[in-house]
Amino acid sequence: MLIVMKFGGTSVGSAPALQHVVKVVKKARDQGDEVVVVVSAMSGVTDLLLNGALKAETGDLATAKQARQEISDRHTQVIQTLLAGGQWQDWVSDEIDALLSEFDALCHSICVLGELTPRALDVIGGMGERMSVRQVAAILERDGVPAQAIDATQLIITDDRYGAASPLMPLTAERSQTLLCPLIAEGITPVVTGFIGATEAGIPTTMGRGGSDYSATILGRALGADEVWIWTDVNGVMTADPRVVPDACSVPHLSYAEVGEMAYFGAKVLHPQSIRPARRSVIPVRILNTFQPDHPGTLITKDPDGSGETVKAITAIKGLSLITIEGSGMIGVPGVAARTFGAVARTGTSVLMISQSSSEQSICFVVPTDEATKVLAALAEEMARELERRDIERIWSQDKIVIIAVVGAGMKGIPGIASRVFGALGTRKINVVAIAQGSSEYNISLVVAQGDGDEAVRCIHEEFELGASGANC
Repeated sequence: MLIVMKFGGTSVGSAPALQHVVKVVKKARDQGDEVVVVVSAMSGVTDLLLNGALKAETGDLATAKQARQEISDRHTQVIQTLLAGGQWQDWVSDEIDALLSEFDALCHSICVLGELTPRALDVIGGMGERMSVRQVAAILERDGVPAQAIDATQLIITDDRYGAASPLMPLTAERSQTLLCPLIAEGITPVVTGFIGATEAGIPTTMGRGGSDYSATILGRALGADEVWIWTDVNGVMTADPRVVPDACSVPHLSYAEVGEMAYFGAKVLHPQSIRPARRSVIPVRILNTFQPDHPGTLITKDPDGSGETVKAITAIKGLSLITIEGSGMIGVPGVAARTFGAVARTGTSVLMISQSSSEQSICFVVPTDEATKVLAALAEEMARELERRDIERIWSQDKIVIIAVVGAGMKGIPGIASRVFGALGTRKINVVAIAQGSSEYNISLVVAQGDGDEAVRCIHEEFELGASGANC
């Protein structure tokens, strides 16, 4: 069986964690599986790199210098613990030092120019993965696992949307099979950088924060893998954020559709785009805990598990604003919605949820709060004539709101789910600001005030008995 294993930042973030990684890879190989490893940067390293670059743009090079030292110290600690005295110690140290010198040079250039372009930000943002991959490959080699570090810039070919690149799958499949399949056939475990790719011209790109999950499923699809395993620091996908709901537990089985809804609506365990390549090739994905490798975690497949559970999980997205356009002059007038969302699209803002009254007297939708000001300005410009004629009475924003998403394929066609959701909120006197439910019935989305967000998640979780003592675990 060919398995693509992705290890996140906490899984490669320290010497003890990396020893767990070695055990996981060794066990799979000993069982006869072929393994491709995808790694993130050590936890916190990407933030240090990006913050150093952003500060350099303002003329502050001291932050970049401090970031370099901290990153160097963290890698040195691992190298001295796991590679000391071996043939790999000097090689890994030299490679990491060369990358940090490149970081220094880029920050100096940014400081001189006073400008940090998206292209430069992608180069810097991917350096943590390039350091990590060399370190992990060397540690595997030291422990008897033949391994080779590979930058995904050679494998994953993307468009040029810096910061949010998308893979060009035919080219990616061709490159990946050409470079990786011979290594796998020789018994060598490729260790590939997550998060990054490159354009056809070879210019580095990144696929958004958390994009290492996406890298793993892209490579899984490109190579025709049997499964993709995402190793993290929790026991799979949880019924809710355990920081909000202490008795939240892992969900044994989810469908692609269910986990896609959860990722989109705030579940942190997966990159929102990551399930798409696996879904298109019908590759099972497992979410597993590096530090509790015997826990079954969560299996994600094409179809729901058929357990009969209606609701599987509750997720929440914070830091949002509800934009409302209202006016009696909108009733029955064609094109208002098209013009509204055309104006929003021109700002480059993503709309997370839409709700419209059947009378067409109001349209409301949710956007990130830091995008709300420019969205309001764009709408005021687009609807200037209607505002002047009072056909549209006002366009306004309600800030500090939260989207709560109730997710589960079992909700489809089952009466009473919505009434239980809103009944639970009603008993806690939580006001619902807006509601949306798709025809797929995989989720019910509702908006509440930010101050009510955590309590809303807890009471719905309790209503459907999703906790450790309930039927879902």
